[in-house]
Amino acid sequence: MEGWWRENYANPSSRHAAGVAASEALDKARRQIARATGAQPGRVIFTSGATEANNLAVFGHARARRGHGRHVLVGPLDHPSTRMPAMQLIEEGFEVEDLCLDSNGALDLEDAQARVRPDTVLVTQMFANNEFGCVFPIRELTKIVRRSAPHAAVHVDAVQALGKVELDVELLGVDSISISGHKINGPKGAGALIRANDDPMQALIHGGGQEGGLRGGTQDVPSICGLGLAVKLAEEEREDSTARMSELMRTLRAGVRERKIGRIIDLGAPKQEMLPNIISVIIEGPPAEVFLHHLDARGLAASAGSACQSSKKSMNPALFAIGLNEEEARRVLRLSIGKVTSLEEVQRSIQLLDEVRSELANIV
Repeated sequence: MEGWWRENYANPSSRHAAGVAASEALDKARRQIARATGAQPGRVIFTSGATEANNLAVFGHARARRGHGRHVLVGPLDHPSTRMPAMQLIEEGFEVEDLCLDSNGALDLEDAQARVRPDTVLVTQMFANNEFGCVFPIRELTKIVRRSAPHAAVHVDAVQALGKVELDVELLGVDSISISGHKINGPKGAGALIRANDDPMQALIHGGGQEGGLRGGTQDVPSICGLGLAVKLAEEEREDSTARMSELMRTLRAGVRERKIGRIIDLGAPKQEMLPNIISVIIEGPPAEVFLHHLDARGLAASAGSACQSSKKSMNPALFAIGLNEEEARRVLRLSIGKVTSLEEVQRSIQLLDEVRSELANIV
């Protein structure tokens, strides 16, 4: 990325030599991302991240198809960057419904079959959940949509899936996927919407016609180059990386159980595929927010499933979607493993979790 900050800061829309070089760098990044996702390079639309890509997908697909219907279905655990735009569509006359989970916490495909209608114009469902690590059956859902809703677009938030599961827009049968650089050790503020076809889509940001007219504005060449390389490496290293993280996750899970730190949330177990790097635990003792402060003081960074919200209304709806009550939702602690996490760090984390659990138990 540094060369595009220091040596060539040209606008890729310019026709001088430096601008052409910058444009060619964007094309290279498109090819890298296309190869990793089974897409055509010209259908890679660069954005400021997955939040923008999800907004573009929700608004772009739905508005372009409103002549065929106004029914939208949203995944029950989807990220706010898809759920909130979908809710905004209600003000434009759309009918928005949630897909459902079954009694095991897996995506209920029978319910989806019943909900998809001829006037459905958009179905959005994340590939892998950022809170619990569950991987959803996208191909099966897409087949249901294709049978019952001929005009519907299927969009998939693939942020957590990239670099951990196979990601091919053609094999999945979807219309678009979104990705983000910062989840694969790439630059923050860089992402993409990857389209499987050239079906109509309305732009969200209008301007100079960049990105096929779907995302106006001068492209961030350094970040896009970083994103392209990060995606390339994530796919090339996927098998080795997931095998390594899976082994570390087995150690972490065993430690959580043996030390009685809390109850691991396993949605759809044992049949549902899980990511190798995310675990959520309903911890014993006080709210997860209290745990976080004590862990952070010891050098262990974790997150609260409730996103540190103080009221039920503002807490993460995904926690309630899986059937947790308010008290349980406040005690959800999420831990994740990265590409550079070591076995020693995992073992140390288990020790710290146990120490904090014992310490807080004595205080209570």
